[in-house]
Amino acid sequence: MRAMWSGAVSFGLVSVPIKLYSATSNHDIRFHQVHAEDGGRIRYKRTCSIDGEEVDYADIVKGYETEDGELITLTETDLDSLPTATGHEIDVIEFVPADQIDPLLFDKSYYLEPEAKAAKPYALLREALKETDRMAVVKVALRQRETLALLRVKDKAIVLQTMLWPDEVREPDFDILDADVELRPQELQMAASLIESLGADFDPTEFHDEYRDAVEQLIEQKRTSGDSRPAPVAEKPAEDEGDSMTDLLSALQRSVEAAKEGTGSGGARRRSAASGSSSGSSGTKRSASGGASKRTRKPAAEKSGDESAEEKPATRRRTRKPA
Repeated sequence: MRAMWSGAVSFGLVSVPIKLYSATSNHDIRFHQVHAEDGGRIRYKRTCSIDGEEVDYADIVKGYETEDGELITLTETDLDSLPTATGHEIDVIEFVPADQIDPLLFDKSYYLEPEAKAAKPYALLREALKETDRMAVVKVALRQRETLALLRVKDKAIVLQTMLWPDEVREPDFDILDADVELRPQELQMAASLIESLGADFDPTEFHDEYRDAVEQLIEQKRTSGDSRPAPVAEKPAEDEGDSMTDLLSALQRSVEAAKEGTGSGGARRRSAASGSSSGSSGTKRSASGGASKRTRKPAAEKSGDESAEEKPATRRRTRKPA
């Protein structure tokens, strides 16, 4: 990894020189827009909406449109006059209990690597955060923009977790949530039983991007076969017949029975689901109401080029890795 920023974490009179590294990477498959007839890349020109002329980058400024439609333009000189933060200090404001941080506020993650001479104070801060089960609220300037962030511990590393500002998080404004919903004790007990029967320790390595695998397989198939024809659209699974909401308790009961019949333990359940087994819960599609309907699923290793190339990334599903 290559460091993208360097500075120091300051708490009290202690300063810890560090380097900053991005903790994540994007493995999405990127596509170009090309002309279907000859494969030529599609290019876009910057044109003015008033005179239709192409505009050079040097002649482009930033514009902000007010609510009443007035356009305010800002040049680079205007922006340079703003009091932007440019320091390389990560200043600790306070230490807060970890369970008080809403994950909705999390934005991007970065690893902090200590300089050789700062290994001891780095380890001291890390162990103190673990011992007290707290996170450090900090302010840091990245790319000339001051942002709110957290320092938290992952294994042996300290992570800088940038955060959204509170006014950037929306509230769930749904009228239906204010309605009174009557839940019978039997329904709550059965729902809890279903959760317990599907309980497992989370292991992220058991999941993989099935959509990306299918796209890669489709591209490889077209490359080796030379077939430029569109792939056939994948069939959609049959939907449930009837309204399972009419008897929620019965649907929960069937779901619990299906989960128990198909698995003997959490590990066996994960292996069954990953291998696409048609028995038990691996062949079961649960509706939002808890109802269950049978559906078969191919393992990722058996997917063919019939997977639709038009499926959008927003519809992708994260599935468990085959055992």
